[in-house]
Amino acid sequence: MTKAGYSHLNRRVFLAGTAAGASLIALHPFAARAAANQVHLRLMETTDLHVHVFPYDYYSDRPIDTVGLARTAAIVRELRAESANSMLLDNGDLIQGNPMGDYIAYERGMSEGDLHPIIEAMNVVGFDAATIGNHEFNYGLDFLAKSMAGAQFEVVLANVAKKQGAGPRDDETLYDPYVILEKAVVDGAGAMHRINVGIIGFTPPQIMNWDRRHLEGNVQVRDIVAAAEAYVPEMKEKGADIIVALSHSGIGPDAHADGMENASVPLAAVDGIDVIMTGHHHLEFPGPRYQKTAAVDPEKGTLHGKPAVMAGFWGSHLGVIDLMLETSGGEWRIMGHESGNRPISKRNEDRSITALVDSDQGVLDAVQQEHDETLAYVRRAVGKTSAPLHSYFALVADDPSVQIVSIAQKWYVGQMLAGSEYAGLPILSAAAPFKAGGRGGPEYYTDVPAGDVAIKNVADLYLYPNTVRAVKVTGAEVKDWLERSAGMFNQVAPGAKDQVLLNPEFPSYNFDVIDGVNYQIDISQPSKFGPKGALENPDANRIVNLTYNGEPVTPDMEFIIATNNYRAGGGGDFPGAKGDTIVFEAPDTNRDVIVRYIVEQGTINPGADANWTFKELPGTTVLFDTGPAAKEYSGDVEGVTLEEAGEGPDGFARYRIKL
Repeated sequence: MTKAGYSHLNRRVFLAGTAAGASLIALHPFAARAAANQVHLRLMETTDLHVHVFPYDYYSDRPIDTVGLARTAAIVRELRAESANSMLLDNGDLIQGNPMGDYIAYERGMSEGDLHPIIEAMNVVGFDAATIGNHEFNYGLDFLAKSMAGAQFEVVLANVAKKQGAGPRDDETLYDPYVILEKAVVDGAGAMHRINVGIIGFTPPQIMNWDRRHLEGNVQVRDIVAAAEAYVPEMKEKGADIIVALSHSGIGPDAHADGMENASVPLAAVDGIDVIMTGHHHLEFPGPRYQKTAAVDPEKGTLHGKPAVMAGFWGSHLGVIDLMLETSGGEWRIMGHESGNRPISKRNEDRSITALVDSDQGVLDAVQQEHDETLAYVRRAVGKTSAPLHSYFALVADDPSVQIVSIAQKWYVGQMLAGSEYAGLPILSAAAPFKAGGRGGPEYYTDVPAGDVAIKNVADLYLYPNTVRAVKVTGAEVKDWLERSAGMFNQVAPGAKDQVLLNPEFPSYNFDVIDGVNYQIDISQPSKFGPKGALENPDANRIVNLTYNGEPVTPDMEFIIATNNYRAGGGGDFPGAKGDTIVFEAPDTNRDVIVRYIVEQGTINPGADANWTFKELPGTTVLFDTGPAAKEYSGDVEGVTLEEAGEGPDGFARYRIKL
């Protein structure tokens, strides 16, 4: 959008705010107190939308009240009406993440001039700028370029280059590293001013591992902080009065390390950056999920004393940073700030969900056709299952929803390696539960009833558009791969009662189950690896009784493991999967392979074979939280003894496990 276009947008927002002010609605204290030469500026953020426009769960094929830019847009409209001066920014992960995204990428496609539905919706809402998240690269650079081409807002990304120079300022970046928007603002006395708002964007350097097939040889990445240290002074030189960092990077350690994934805290320490808008973690900041440190204040919502926000995911919240700005001698200074999030829904005491806003009809109308086409796409039946596929107990027992993924991967890789130099090696298969509650909430589980299996069900089984990979590993690496997975569990004391089982810092997508071997997990032992994969206890041995075809797995044995490009390329930092053990790269996605397997079988029988269990610890019990709907299946779980233990927090159900 041109600067003239932005001026028009600013005037429209200002007039709406003026009209709202006349009716005395919900003025922020900064707006009420602003004097001459003082301006209340409201910055709003969405992040990790992942193509969620409608308040609809395509996996379960039902409306829901907890997601959707259409709902978030209604809050945007309200907050614009409350403020004469506002800007709306997005923090990335837009074009991938639900079946609508896959439908556009794999079925409809993007031709020159097409509008991607999430971009079309964002144009209606009226965004000022956005950055590029890591999932923007999942479908390749050409698809990304065509998708973002229709954006009527600025797109910035400072640390990804088509060609690197001697330093960041010499790079030929994939997108403009930053933009400086001239913003018309009105002060407390009604006088108009101009303020130059600099906006710079960043994405995790790990994209080079996660989407190696698309990016290797095509782009290069720089460390987030190094890129910021280069460009921020240039932004100041070019007249930026305040600088907002769109950091598609989580809130991680205070200390900087080169190439770190979650770099928002050291990024905030860069001189010249005034505001940090974060994402990637799918959490809310300010909020209780983050611990207070010297640099992080999760109550005030600051990083190194600077205002920051993280607005949940899928449109669940709108992040809001209110600034009190003052101009003197031609310079603008931040005199005060507040950070917070506005949710689109709330959970009631009876676990029900209440929508706090209605959807913006204009946003719904803009994407109605793609919504209808997506519904038709996901409802196609591809086969049948003789037993239900669910993930309610996938973190505590061998699970049918993970089993079917492993079986399909192994089936496919066996065909692909037939006749190759690796044909004689035993094939194992690694898969993890993607939908297993956690941060996604008590409804965030796979639940496919017996009967027809549709494309929507396969997308539910396998959440991401990964492609199949095969790696060649040793028996020692198989064991350490499983040791890495076993970090999911807290260490427990033998004989103690009702200990918390799961480590909340360990994501379910890193809990790989390896099919084709049998093993037990001794959780009385410490974890060998930390939640991020760092070696913490070299002598720990949680994986015991590891066998293949009834014989012990020895360190020098050789295996093929069927997995996905994310894991094989180093995602999750698993032993044996660092990018240098790949022996086969498939052109097909894991989802497509699952669909093909189900089609060929006609009817699948996905019963779990209990190839892994916990080692018995007599007299020991642990507590495990899962979705309330798990009750229907709790009596059928193999390899673990369960009993109901009341309600867990945040709408979860609690179970006791006797080890």
